[in-house]
Amino acid sequence: MNSRYLAVLSLAIMACGFIVTLIVPETTFVFILQGGFEAGLVGGIADWFAVTALFRHPMGIPIPHTSLLLRNRDKIVRALISALENELLNKESIENRLRKLKLLQLAGRLLTKLAARRKVRTALIEELIPMVQQLPLEKAAELAQSAVASVVQRTDLKLVADKLLTTAMEKGYDEMALDYVLGEALGWSKRPETRVLLGKIAAEKIAEVKMGGFMGFAVQAFAGFMDEDKIGGMLQNMLVSGIRGLQSDDSPHRDVIMREIRVRLFQFAENEEAIGRIQERLHGMVQSGEGKLFMLARLEELRSLALEKLEEQAQTGGEALFKLYATIVRGLNRDPERIVNWENKLLAYAIHLVETNHYRIGQLVKDNLDQMDDAALVNMLENKVGNDLQWIRVNGALCGFIVGIVLALFQL
Repeated sequence: MNSRYLAVLSLAIMACGFIVTLIVPETTFVFILQGGFEAGLVGGIADWFAVTALFRHPMGIPIPHTSLLLRNRDKIVRALISALENELLNKESIENRLRKLKLLQLAGRLLTKLAARRKVRTALIEELIPMVQQLPLEKAAELAQSAVASVVQRTDLKLVADKLLTTAMEKGYDEMALDYVLGEALGWSKRPETRVLLGKIAAEKIAEVKMGGFMGFAVQAFAGFMDEDKIGGMLQNMLVSGIRGLQSDDSPHRDVIMREIRVRLFQFAENEEAIGRIQERLHGMVQSGEGKLFMLARLEELRSLALEKLEEQAQTGGEALFKLYATIVRGLNRDPERIVNWENKLLAYAIHLVETNHYRIGQLVKDNLDQMDDAALVNMLENKVGNDLQWIRVNGALCGFIVGIVLALFQL
């Protein structure tokens, strides 16, 4: 039974009992009961007045020192905030609790439990897929374009070219490049159409020669003796032989060519004007609309690849995600000093948050109470503690009844 109804019932019983004792013939037993019911009625009414006076004016009459909660609302709120801030949730108790928690280890254990569950990994991947699909790649392309342009503008291409050339020569990439060019040239020179082309060009150039005397006679004789096919074949053989000779490591001509190539490359790397033009051209290409489209296309490719991998992982239960997490955890476990360092930093940050925001606890309580009008505040307090206070009325009526009987016995 609700304690409020029980309190009303106890008061009604005392009143009814007292009235009945006034009606029935007076005997010693009735006299004793009358004293008990009378004292119980007085005690019940007095306790009803006391309990009601905490929340409102009894019977709506503004009796002095009633409706104590509303009259002392600000004082009670300040006392409640003071108790929360200085006793129940003071800074020292919160900080001591945080020190015992070991936040990083607690978070690590929680993450491990979550990562071990297939449903959690799958749900995480399913949440990531729409996020990746909705990424603003156009803005990302603009940022990437700006970043690359800034890097190109700040980079010392002269130094970069010097390092690249030095590394290429140390690794033998320059000779590899020459061998590649010679190989391609050799393949081209062996083609039948190359022989025809060389013979045609040579015949045309010989026909253009205008020389007199014995030398002119000799040239004309040579041209009449050699047709385009023979001249082309001779030039082709010479070209093939020359290229093969350059491909040999023992060829002195190869060393001369390589030395000349290296000199020219380093001269180019030292040419600040040429390097500057290249840098300006690169910067212009990156900053152009084509550069933005290029960045956007690459980002689209990356997104497509990421979505493809995420879809695969969603089908397999996120095994790669768990392996990645396990790899990270094992790597951290091999470096306990780093974990301790992170733990201390996290603890210091948490304590700093407590110190700088501790006042918000009381402010939050005050704001919530300020939003409540008097009726709402009274209803809240009555719902929380009113039922327990009603037992005061019940106990008052019962104690009054017992005391009344005792007094009646003393009176007899």
